[in-house]
Amino acid sequence: MTFHSFNLHPQIAAGVKALGYNTPTPIQRQAIPPVLRGQDVMGLAQTGTGKTAAFVLPILERLIKGPRGRIRALVIAPTRELAEQINTAVADLGRQTHIRSMTIYGGVAMNPQIQKLRAGVEIVVACPGRLLDHIQHATINLSNLEVLVLDEADRMFDMGFLPDIRKIIKHVPAKRQTLMFAATMPDDIRRLAQDVLHAPVTVQVNRTIPASTVAHGLYPVDQHLKTALLLELLRHTDTESVLIFTRTKHRARRVGQQLENAGYRAASLQGNLSQNRRQAALDGFRDGSYQILVATDIAARGIDVSRISHVINYDMPDTIDAYTHRIGRTGRAERTGDAFTFMTREDEAMVRSIERILGQEVERRTLKGFDYKKPMPARDVEFARPRHEQRRVPASKKPKTSRTRTAAAVSQKEHHAPSSRGAHDHGFAPQRSPGSTTHKYRAKKPPTRR
Repeated sequence: MTFHSFNLHPQIAAGVKALGYNTPTPIQRQAIPPVLRGQDVMGLAQTGTGKTAAFVLPILERLIKGPRGRIRALVIAPTRELAEQINTAVADLGRQTHIRSMTIYGGVAMNPQIQKLRAGVEIVVACPGRLLDHIQHATINLSNLEVLVLDEADRMFDMGFLPDIRKIIKHVPAKRQTLMFAATMPDDIRRLAQDVLHAPVTVQVNRTIPASTVAHGLYPVDQHLKTALLLELLRHTDTESVLIFTRTKHRARRVGQQLENAGYRAASLQGNLSQNRRQAALDGFRDGSYQILVATDIAARGIDVSRISHVINYDMPDTIDAYTHRIGRTGRAERTGDAFTFMTREDEAMVRSIERILGQEVERRTLKGFDYKKPMPARDVEFARPRHEQRRVPASKKPKTSRTRTAAAVSQKEHHAPSSRGAHDHGFAPQRSPGSTTHKYRAKKPPTRR
């Protein structure tokens, strides 16, 4: 089967040919025909399966005929990076159609987006938050919408966007074609699908297990030795392009800095970057300017780079689905890939779950010559924020003359303190209580009780 089988408009077929596409992927073979017929579709497919073209091509086919200058298709995506990738696919596949598209997301000014909307576009690719802003300010008109696409709906649920999605749907015509794509089907997404899809055709490709082209390896290591092990592992491994996952954005930035200091062409991708810097990091990783990209799960969503040779889980993911999403970035396009995961004692339960999904025990590996017994430093010198970055809690102007007032102040600080998992991201340096492994986060010394 080839793309000629879909009988696409010559201008769209020219875009397909220019990109070198010949044989449709499984999701494209299954999804494109019902979408072309105007049916609602529920697509279950992971990142990297070709699902973007599975909805972009039929949308272009539908929109090439009919009025221009009004929004006829809306694609909602969870992240800016994925929105930009979808918009690029629209531009590339529809280069000869003169169909106009644009992206809408936060982190950039609204006025340029408003000007583009006023100039007239046929396709909008948007993130939920900023799209709601435009709806509330009446700067976008969705009354002529014909096709609604919810891409990576499960990830939007994970990120807390489901209420926003339901609000947006109230502002689009009830008579429309709706397409929903997800890698997994949690109960909330199943309920959403029942609410917004009409007699949908369900297409599913790839089981939600890691690809057979990926080799897995576990590296047991204490938390304080992870960066040293990472550097040593990179020295002894033949890598092309490496994607490293951390649990927090602060850690992603620090690991990226440490890799740069060690002489690697590395960048980090995390929520504190400006949009221009985020895009520069992504573009540099795609074109090979950066050999290593360090990212959090949310920041990495939508990264679609076929030549990633290694995925390294610096921190263990929180769920099996997250593990599958992470390592699905390697072993693509009939290539083999490697997935290395650093494992601490606290990660044993998650490792057992991963092994159940894989159906086999994952090899535990050690790096010859590495000092695994190096003691932990007295304080966290690796991921504690520099002094000038720590938040300063202003001292009260009123003297603390009673134990009651002091206790109340401490209680208030604890009430507003972040959880231990994300504490580094909120500017609090970790300190350990004597004889305890629990971190307490505070911006300055607590008041002394007298």
